[in-house]
Amino acid sequence: MSTTRKLAIGLGVAGGALLAAWLLTGDRKKKTKDFIAKKADDLKKAFDKGNDAEDQDVNYI
Repeated sequence: MSTTRKLAIGLGVAGGALLAAWLLTGDRKKKTKDFIAKKADDLKKAFDKGNDAEDQDVNYI
């Protein structure tokens, strides 16, 4: 792996860590947690919706 690629990956990881630290400090902490919880619930509902009993039946020809 080249030095440039290592540097780019390192900067990406460091930037993500800084963003997470900024979002989880101060008055943004509650808003961020609420947002993440809402999106997680939306994802759960989307996956649960696709698992209906009718979809589980296999139709053979």
